[in-house]
Amino acid sequence: MSPETLRYALVMLAAGIGIPVLAALNAQLGGRIGSPAAAAAILFVVALCGAVVVMLATSGTAALALATAQPKHLFLAGLLVAFYVLSITWVAPKFGIGNAVFFVILGQMISASLIDQFGLFGTVQKSITLTRAGGIGLMVAGLGLIQRG
Repeated sequence: MSPETLRYALVMLAAGIGIPVLAALNAQLGGRIGSPAAAAAILFVVALCGAVVVMLATSGTAALALATAQPKHLFLAGLLVAFYVLSITWVAPKFGIGNAVFFVILGQMISASLIDQFGLFGTVQKSITLTRAGGIGLMVAGLGLIQRG
């Protein structure tokens, strides 16, 4: 594994570790203030502030001017993030963090496989081979065992 691949893997591992933490923290905030939607809005304000700081520290604001010329369907990603945060904040306290994240991961595996299979959204096309499908199946089985155990 190249150093760059390892670096990417570690960044994504950290992001994956953060998802259940995000779910637990925002679910608790939503419960304490009595509104999952308000908790999600607060999360987005904090996230916006963090993203602006990183943008200013790295590339600056020039890229913002290019945003208006982009295909409008690309902005759907923002709605998907909002749906994820709202749903995990509302569901996790009732369903359990582990159960909620299990189904998030299952959905990610299905969606990512289809995106790769067909090269959707301009991504690199990577076929779902028998080996790859078997690996996904083993991941699903492993996730199921974690939830049962």
